[in-house]
Amino acid sequence: MQNNHLRNVAIIAHVDHGKTTLVDEMLKQGGIYRENQATVDRVMDSGDLERERGITILAKNTAVHYKDVKINIVDTPGHADFGGEVERILKMVNGVILLVDAAEGPMPQTRFVLSKALELGHKVIVVINKIDRPDQRIHEVVDEVLELLLDLNATDEQFESPTLFCSGRNGTASYSPDVPGTDLTPLFETILNYIPAPEADVDQPFQMLVSSIDYNEFVGRIAIGRIERGAIRQNQEIAVCNYHSPDEPPKKAKAVSLYTFDGLSRVPVTEAAAGEIIAMSGIGDITIGDTICAPDAVEPIEFVKISAPTLEMTFSVNDSPFAGKEGKFVTSRQLRERLFRETLKDVSLRVSEVENSTDSFNVAGRGEMSLSILIETMRREGYEFQVSPPRVLYQEIDGKKCEPIERLVCDVPADAVGSVMEKLGARKGELVQMNPVGARMKLEFLVPSRGLFGYRNEFLTDTKGEGIMASVFDSYAPYKGDINRRATGSLVAFETGEAVTYGLFNAQERGALFIGPGTPVYAGMVVGETPKQEDISVNVCKKKQLTNMRASGSDEALRLTPPRQMSLEQCLEFLSDDELLEVTPKNLRLRKRILSHADRMKALKGGK
Repeated sequence: MQNNHLRNVAIIAHVDHGKTTLVDEMLKQGGIYRENQATVDRVMDSGDLERERGITILAKNTAVHYKDVKINIVDTPGHADFGGEVERILKMVNGVILLVDAAEGPMPQTRFVLSKALELGHKVIVVINKIDRPDQRIHEVVDEVLELLLDLNATDEQFESPTLFCSGRNGTASYSPDVPGTDLTPLFETILNYIPAPEADVDQPFQMLVSSIDYNEFVGRIAIGRIERGAIRQNQEIAVCNYHSPDEPPKKAKAVSLYTFDGLSRVPVTEAAAGEIIAMSGIGDITIGDTICAPDAVEPIEFVKISAPTLEMTFSVNDSPFAGKEGKFVTSRQLRERLFRETLKDVSLRVSEVENSTDSFNVAGRGEMSLSILIETMRREGYEFQVSPPRVLYQEIDGKKCEPIERLVCDVPADAVGSVMEKLGARKGELVQMNPVGARMKLEFLVPSRGLFGYRNEFLTDTKGEGIMASVFDSYAPYKGDINRRATGSLVAFETGEAVTYGLFNAQERGALFIGPGTPVYAGMVVGETPKQEDISVNVCKKKQLTNMRASGSDEALRLTPPRQMSLEQCLEFLSDDELLEVTPKNLRLRKRILSHADRMKALKGGK
C-alpha cells in the first residue's frame, strides 16, 4: 500500500549550486508564508555561521503542500566534509532532485552524492539551475550530467531521468531551456508524477530508522527519521536496537512527543503512520543508525556505517601565559563535555582522549572545513583552548601504509594552468583529466589529503583570485612520500610585553607581521612570517632608549606596513608541526609548542 498524499525528496548538489535558494522559492510557492509575512533569503540556513559563509552545514527538514500532496523536502549540505550528513539523509527519501549549476556543470561533490543516491536505487530528477547566468552553457552541462550517469553505472531508468531547467532566484522552472518558465509548477508536477509515494504498511508493527539527530537543551536528543512501517502514538512504549551491535539487548523507552514537519515549523502530533518523516523526543542516548521499533517486534534495519574520518587535530587546554583571561570555559572538564556533546549531533566526528594526558583530546573529522566550523562555534560560545595542526589518519591495507587521497577539481584561467600543475606536482598530485571550458581550463587531480594543507592561499595567488577549487575524498592509496609543508619560517617574539612601533619597525625588515602596535605578546608567540626556511626570534617590545641625542619625536617618522589579518582557516593552514593555535573568544594567536627560546634551541639540537 502506498500513501499517495505524501512524497519524500532530498535536494542534492555541489556547494553553491543553489539548493537552499531553490527551497526558499518552493516554500514561497508552496503557500507556507502568509501574504503579508516578511520572508528571509536562504531561510533554511538558520545558523549564524551558515548565514555568514553562505553554506549549509546541517541537513534541514521542511515540507510544502502542492494540490493535496505533502512534499517533505530535505536540504542537504554540499561540502564534502559534511558528507556524513548526506549519506544518512538519503535513507529517508524515495527520490532525489539533483541540482547542477548551468555554468559550472557537475563538480566532485555532485559525483559523490549522486553515486550514493544511485546505489540506493533512488529515482533522480535532474535540475539544471541558474539558467539565467550570463556564462551559462546549458546544452554542454546536460551532456556532462549524462556522462556522469553513465560513469556511475546508472540503470536505464535512472539514465532517462527527467531534466528541468530552473532559475532558483527567480523561482521559475520549465521543461525546455528555450522556453522560459513562469513559476515552479513543472518541478512540483514532476515530483508528483515521477517520485514514488512511500510504501505505507500500516498493519505491521512499528519500525523506524534514525537518520538524523537534533539536540534541544530542554528535551535532550530528538530522533528524526522516516517511519518504515506501522504507526506510532504519543506515549507508546518502544524499543531501541542497532544493526551493528546485535548482541546488545534492546533498550526500553517511551515516545514522549511526536512532531511532523510543515513549512518551517515542527507540528506536534499524537500519532503518525508509515511513510511520514517525523521527529521524536524522549529517548535519552539515541544515536544515528539506531532502529526504533515496537517492543514485541525488535528488528533492526540495516544501516550503512558512516565513512571513517580522514583527518585529526588535537584540542587541548590553553596553557599560554595569557590563559584564562578571555574565555568563559577554560578547564579540561568543560572542554571534554563540549567535544563529546558535539559527537551527539555530528556522526562523522570522533573524539578520543590522548594517552598520558588529562587535558588533550584527539578530534577526528572528514576535513579541515568541518573541524574549523567546530572551532569557530566553540569560540563563539566562550571556550578557550588550543589546537594542533591538522594531520591525516593513515590506514594499513595489505601490510602497506596507506593515506587518504582527494579528487580535486580546479577551474582556472588558461594562463594559470602551468603554475597550478607545478605546485600540485610538488605536492604529489597526479593529473587525471584536463578539459577546456570556454576561456578557462578544468583540471582534475588525485592528490594526497596532506598535500592540500595550506594550498588554498597559494592557489588563489597563482590564479589571481579567479580560480575555483573543490575536493572530495576518493580512496586510500599507498603512502606517496614526504611533502614539504611550508617553505617559510616564523617570526617569534623573544619576550613578553606589549608590541611597540620601534620594535615592530625593526622586525618588519625580516618578514611580514601579523600584529600591530599595542598588541600584548608573550615569549614564543608567532608574530609574523619570514621568507627564510628557519624561524627568527625578534624583539617587538623593544623601546627606543631616549638620551640627549635621541628625541622621542622622530619616532613618528617610522612607517609600519599594515599587519596581515588572518582568518581561522588561514591560521590552521599556516601552522607548522612545532606550532599551536591558541583560540579564545576575542583572539587567534599562533605560538610555538615550546615557548622558551633556549628550550626550543635545545630541542632542535637534540632532534637533529
